[in-house]
Amino acid sequence: MRVIDFFDRGCGLDSSAPAFVMPDGTSASYGELREAANRVAAALVRKPGAAPHVAVYSPNDWRAFLPILAAFRAGGVWVPINARNALCDNVGFMSVVEVDWLFYHSSFSAQVAEIRRQVPSIRRLICLDREDGGVPSLDRLMAEEGRGPVPDLAEDADREAVMMQTGGTTGTPKAVVQSEGCWETMIALGWQVTPFEGRPVHLMAAPMTHGAGFLAYIWMAGGATNIVLDRVDPGAILDAIEQHRITHMYLPPTALYSLLAYPGLRERDVSSLRYFIISAAPVNPDKLREAVEVFGPCLCQTYGQAESPAFLTWLTPAQTTQAARDPAFAHRLRSCGRSTLLSRVEVLNDAGQPVALGELGEICMKGGLRMLGYYRNPAATAEVRDAAGWQHTGDIGYRDADGFFYIVDRKKDMIVTGGFNVFSAEVERALGAHPAVRDCAVYGVPSEKWGEAVHATVELKSGATVSAQELILFAKERVGGVKAPKSLDFIDSLPRSPVGKVLKRALREPHWAGRDRAVG
Repeated sequence: MRVIDFFDRGCGLDSSAPAFVMPDGTSASYGELREAANRVAAALVRKPGAAPHVAVYSPNDWRAFLPILAAFRAGGVWVPINARNALCDNVGFMSVVEVDWLFYHSSFSAQVAEIRRQVPSIRRLICLDREDGGVPSLDRLMAEEGRGPVPDLAEDADREAVMMQTGGTTGTPKAVVQSEGCWETMIALGWQVTPFEGRPVHLMAAPMTHGAGFLAYIWMAGGATNIVLDRVDPGAILDAIEQHRITHMYLPPTALYSLLAYPGLRERDVSSLRYFIISAAPVNPDKLREAVEVFGPCLCQTYGQAESPAFLTWLTPAQTTQAARDPAFAHRLRSCGRSTLLSRVEVLNDAGQPVALGELGEICMKGGLRMLGYYRNPAATAEVRDAAGWQHTGDIGYRDADGFFYIVDRKKDMIVTGGFNVFSAEVERALGAHPAVRDCAVYGVPSEKWGEAVHATVELKSGATVSAQELILFAKERVGGVKAPKSLDFIDSLPRSPVGKVLKRALREPHWAGRDRAVG
């Protein structure tokens, strides 16, 4: 199937049903969305040429979905632009992917002026919500150029559909090319792992440029109503769950932690939730257990990355609940689940051979979720794709005898201290179990004695107090003296990426400044 067919399926269930509901109460139906997106698609194909690269630069807004749908309808490529990225990052990414069209929200007018100057490939600018100086509005584009025919695309599993920016923080950005076949697989898996009778009510609070937007599209195949928030705000999230009877929701672990710390959480009605997906980074097991106590048997986890998106593995709500409530299965709170129906996942050693159960290696994958490659970067593609066709994730982990996968750390985040390998995620889990700790980051710093020493930067819960020495001893009791931090400092708020991941590099780099290498 084509990617657009899944939206058409949801529209066919009831075109009058609401597809999006905004914070101010305004809404757009499936039929309205289809008619408007078709007009945008007609504008995209007015001039013959290569498939347009359609960038969308906006906060969470239903209008931002129109050029996405239009790109899928017209055989173009959706280029999500992270609204919370630094301007220089977005300029670099748009230059790499050679953006043709840029649809943007007027709140980014100042940034777009600079983008236009630095990204010469851009042919058209369209403002989503109003006329913006000399830039036409989306309404004007549809009125003046949206009356022509829309192509009826042939099915092509290898057609480029989406280009995602990788999570690297230095150097030239890479663009992951996801195909129509990759999206077909992801959508099919999404429904396979989250079966649901009726219309899902999905809360889209996390940025639509990443998991929340992908999930919105997946569940729209079943006629989902997407309740849109413009930011991750615990109070607004809880209000929306109660008001709209939310059934489906995704948040990264950091947002979950904010919810768990919100005053009065346990007095709120969250009984409508059926799937509360945690992804984007490993979640602290103790906080996941607490989440099950608060939100009930709806917590679940998926593992994926831009190169092999959501539902590479899946930890079901039943498995998460069992792990939270039965000590015999508590270890599975650290798991990201089993491989899903349409993905092959293996743990390989440096020679590309499978390791024994329980042994550490690099998590690798094959199957329909695999990216086409990095855009115009065959060398980078070859670095993660071996001769046997396995795509390497860069994540270190293991598989247990029951088929559950456990991510221990990123390969590059391993700390080598005194000849011992320390995986920071294990230490972070130990520190995160302390009742005063909201979140933490563990990384290596220079040490004359050890080469690298384990160091932790800790963000405390509001009003909590604890000394560095107390936390070091707390971790030492749980992971031993080699792995426990040798030093620890506190920070009001850990630096995070736009999708909520802690930016360890920003914490680590000052410790290694002035050295000719950043390892011990």
